[in-house]
Amino acid sequence: MSALSSLRQFAIATVLSCAVAAPSVAAVQMPLDARLNEQIVMVPAGPRMNVKLETTLYKPAGPGPFPLLIINHGKSPGDPRAQGRDRFVYMATQFVRRGYAVMVPMRTGFAHSGGTYSDFGCNMKANGYQQAGDIADVVAYAREQGYVDPDRIVIAGQSYGGLASVALSTQDLPGVRGIMNFAGGLKVHGGSCDWQQSLVSAFAEFGRKNRIETLWMYGANDSYFGPALVNRMYDAFSANGGKVQLVAYGPFKHDAHTMLGSRDGQPVWLPEVERFLRQVGMPVDQVYAVAEPAPQPRTNFASLDDVAAVPFLPEQGRRQYKDFLTKQTPRAFAVSSSGAWGWAEEGEMPNERALAACQAASREPCKLYSVDDYVVWGDVAEQPKDTMTGQTE
Repeated sequence: MSALSSLRQFAIATVLSCAVAAPSVAAVQMPLDARLNEQIVMVPAGPRMNVKLETTLYKPAGPGPFPLLIINHGKSPGDPRAQGRDRFVYMATQFVRRGYAVMVPMRTGFAHSGGTYSDFGCNMKANGYQQAGDIADVVAYAREQGYVDPDRIVIAGQSYGGLASVALSTQDLPGVRGIMNFAGGLKVHGGSCDWQQSLVSAFAEFGRKNRIETLWMYGANDSYFGPALVNRMYDAFSANGGKVQLVAYGPFKHDAHTMLGSRDGQPVWLPEVERFLRQVGMPVDQVYAVAEPAPQPRTNFASLDDVAAVPFLPEQGRRQYKDFLTKQTPRAFAVSSSGAWGWAEEGEMPNERALAACQAASREPCKLYSVDDYVVWGDVAEQPKDTMTGQTE
């Protein structure tokens, strides 16, 4: 499961307490990020190259050619087609600042990509190799683009994307200098599958066939792949000749599995990634300015923890706001004069997600009330209308 996918599951669990279901992350269309020249391209893949992969592309201004990072997503439980487009905007921002183009492909059967997802159950070798095939096709496509430097490419993957990226390291891929695995693996839910041992066996084979330098990062409180399992996978890979550097960092927030998709994960992964990039001969100096999103202005409307001061909310909404104050940053809470509310925690663009969740339950416009640890609401004369059930993203 990816960092962003873990956050999707959190949202679903929270919504079950509300009378109206919230829109999924997939249903909330996030605006393209002009700071990063974000666009969506369809990349050909598959044995006949007739499958189109929905791929997010970021790049600096200008024609290039730019070194390239390809980031590979994880898998949410359930239908891959219902999974939203992964963006990894925090990692992409850091790489665009360093002059890289960045691609984030949704693999076969995921989101708006074509084809049908193939699931090999407990056979982690087959799962890894199947997903690696799509990544190899993206590499081949990228090397033909004029804005890409075909000899300076690195690959990253999170969760299932990390497993796929390590499987990819068994191939001789021109131009690919290094592979980064963040919390890589695949967990099978239910049944009698010994997925942990299957992962260990898969990483042993990947180590025997390894051709490309790899960096692995796993946190102490990863809810999927804990330290004992990580050590088994690392030992299997390295003992069979795999070229690997393991960074086992400490706990990260509630779950280290979400680290790469978190704004606050950057101080954890960035120094290690820069060190690895230098070792494999990739650029690390910042050469492009990418502004941080403009912060919401702080107001003196009320103190953050003054639940009674939040306008328009019915009693259930006030209970939700009180609960919201226990959530992790980045976070945002939005309200409407209709009595609707919405909030989002962690991940990308929480302000926009909170507004979208609120707006899905309201005919009246929604407005942010608080962001992170401060209130952004300005005093308004409008009075509450009919109470509506709130939503959480």
